[in-house]
Amino acid sequence: MIEADNDEVLEEAARPGWQASLNLGFERRAETTLLVQREHRGPLRVQKALYPEGRDLCHAIVLHPPGGVAGGDCLEISVAAASGACVLLTTPGAGKWYRSGGRPAQQWLTVRVARDAIVEWLPQETIVFDGADATMHSRVELAGGGMFCGWEILCLGRTAAGERFATGRLDLATRIERDGQPLWVERGQLAGGSAWLAAAAGLAGQPVSATLLLAGRAVPREWLDACRTLTVTDGLLAGVSALPEVLVARCLAPQAEVARAWLSEVWKLLRPLALGRVAVVPRIWST
Repeated sequence: MIEADNDEVLEEAARPGWQASLNLGFERRAETTLLVQREHRGPLRVQKALYPEGRDLCHAIVLHPPGGVAGGDCLEISVAAASGACVLLTTPGAGKWYRSGGRPAQQWLTVRVARDAIVEWLPQETIVFDGADATMHSRVELAGGGMFCGWEILCLGRTAAGERFATGRLDLATRIERDGQPLWVERGQLAGGSAWLAAAAGLAGQPVSATLLLAGRAVPREWLDACRTLTVTDGLLAGVSALPEVLVARCLAPQAEVARAWLSEVWKLLRPLALGRVAVVPRIWST
């Protein structure tokens, strides 16, 4: 058994990693938000622009055909929304970060939101396998009047199989700025098997952590109060807070489905208040 495991590690170390990039550009022309730039290298794609909510809001589904991120892979995703453009991006299913086999894997996300534009980044959950060595960095650059709403649902280990994040490493960073000034800066590193996973001040023994960030305008007290009235199911630890121009909703959960259900309710509540649009759940989430 040990010999087989060693063979797998050697095979993985010999595999060349995917170097993939995806550059998307959106513009508002008359009453329509158009996908005007779609450049890719390697296995990252957007097949077409979708309009389930009308022509003013463009939906796009970011595809990663290999189905998972392995050691040596590097994914770079860049999204630019020009003035007045409205965009929602999601993924067709859970993202998977495999055991790295001794080589780090990386994902770099950059979102640029021009004046009076809106970008929603709502990927489905990310499952980090035991033994993954993952770097996930996100940077959002807002112009005055631009709005960003994004979430991350992180599942440490394949919980359905009883797996925990016992070995490996996560390097996480998120930065949101407006006109070059930081609104939100967060950085964290987590080692597999760390005491922080079980600590009450850390992840409290929960395998799933999730965060929603809404940024770009002042956060009224009424938004916080409304979010805090949402039902919190058994086993879920949740809280909502705010900086002057960033609303933060966080939860810890025993399962990704529980975390996503609560974040979805927060999003449905905030979307009409902050973005002026009734929440319409992307159809891909139900397939």
